[in-house]
Amino acid sequence: MDTKKNKYDTNPLDPDVARKSEEEWGEGGGGTPTAQWVQEPTGKVGNSTEDNSRKNVYSEAPTRRYDNPPLEAPYPSVFVPPTYAPPQQQQQFRPNPKQNPNIYQPPVSRSGTVAGIGIPENLAVVLPYAPFFIGLVVSLLELFLVPRREAKVRYHASQAVALHIAILIIQTIFSAISAISGTSLGGTLFKVAAFAFLVVSMIRVGRGEPHRIAPLEEPAKWFNEHIEPRNQS
Repeated sequence: MDTKKNKYDTNPLDPDVARKSEEEWGEGGGGTPTAQWVQEPTGKVGNSTEDNSRKNVYSEAPTRRYDNPPLEAPYPSVFVPPTYAPPQQQQQFRPNPKQNPNIYQPPVSRSGTVAGIGIPENLAVVLPYAPFFIGLVVSLLELFLVPRREAKVRYHASQAVALHIAILIIQTIFSAISAISGTSLGGTLFKVAAFAFLVVSMIRVGRGEPHRIAPLEEPAKWFNEHIEPRNQS
């Protein structure tokens, strides 16, 4: 005989599902089941009696200060300045990029009397640029008498020798042209320009300004190297 099924019969394999649900929830499913403890309540965890570090505050390590680290500290704080003086970096020599090392540069001016000629240095560097062959004679005397340690005087003397020789060569060329053409206008203009250039050179050197004639650099260097002074000391 088949058992009558109702809405509580959710498991067709278990015919007692309806009966069991009515027993638990009452008729109609609106009852409240009886609550039962499935296990004992959780017990209260007590404080440990062996926690000595909390009872004695002095048992802990002292607070570590970062502004005074111990000597054995392997990694000191990066925010604390070192106790030792850092090594100073040596300043490296850097040449002036505007100065060409291949160009002969006149030395620094020196004060006092020039050895070999017994006159002040500011006068010894001006006289070689004097016009009317005076400067040529003075510059040759300085190259023969002034020792090589007086580098600035010898520099201007050798440059003046090259300048006077260049003026003489150009004047000779103009004289030959005037003899052929019968006019001396070009030679006269060149003599005036050469005289003015020599006077300007004397003024610049007398003021201590640098005075370098680039086209005469190589001839001046040759005169300075090949004319040996009588007094080497």
